[in-house]
Amino acid sequence: MSLILVTGASSGLGLETVNALAEAGHDVVLHARNPERLYRKDVHGRVEHVLFGDLGSLDETVHLAKQANDLGSFDAVIHNAGVLRGTEVMAVNVVSPYVLTALMTPPSRSIFLSSSMHLSGSADVAALDFARASQHGGSYEDSKLYVTALAMALSTKYPQLMAHAVDPGWVPTRMGGSGAPDSLVEGHRTQEWLATAEPDSIEPRSGSYWYHRQVQKAHRAAADPGFQDVLLQKLEDYTGIALP
Repeated sequence: MSLILVTGASSGLGLETVNALAEAGHDVVLHARNPERLYRKDVHGRVEHVLFGDLGSLDETVHLAKQANDLGSFDAVIHNAGVLRGTEVMAVNVVSPYVLTALMTPPSRSIFLSSSMHLSGSADVAALDFARASQHGGSYEDSKLYVTALAMALSTKYPQLMAHAVDPGWVPTRMGGSGAPDSLVEGHRTQEWLATAEPDSIEPRSGSYWYHRQVQKAHRAAADPGFQDVLLQKLEDYTGIALP
């Protein structure tokens, strides 16, 4: 039995992940932006705790990390929260996973939701500007490249941590749309497996990009130490928060 935090889990893929983990007997902590977003009120009976916080806000993300730390040390964190467009793309998709990673008691495993669209992301470090994106919006493709690189950077920086990025596919959620062709069930199985399986059954142990429990080739920049270093430094500069 593991203690697992799932962010952005009020509906869709996140809620499906929470339900499957709870049914498997794990202690699940569900994060939602606010109580109004938690449409399924019966979920309270299936999870250990529900935490609220707007991941588009740096202050609220910091507070969420404190709330999580008050609950103890997590076995796994699944960074599921994401937005497709608007001024919060970088904040929710990249900055919040970084801040939670920096401030939470280190979990044994961190799983970051990526997308096949990260392959179209730009590796131009000169254009990597979180402050500008917070005002004018950012590219979803770029955000998913950055969070994939974040996962791979963490796997190198912290060898004891099992860190992976997962492409859940184009699934029929509010974000994906009702006509999305991929399976909603398969869309959450990989991150559940990475969060709970015996370490010896996961190969590579850390630092990979997955789709339906198969390792895929990620954008070349995601595994580039130079790109990773610039990304981590820009995240630290923007948030004022350094990784431990």
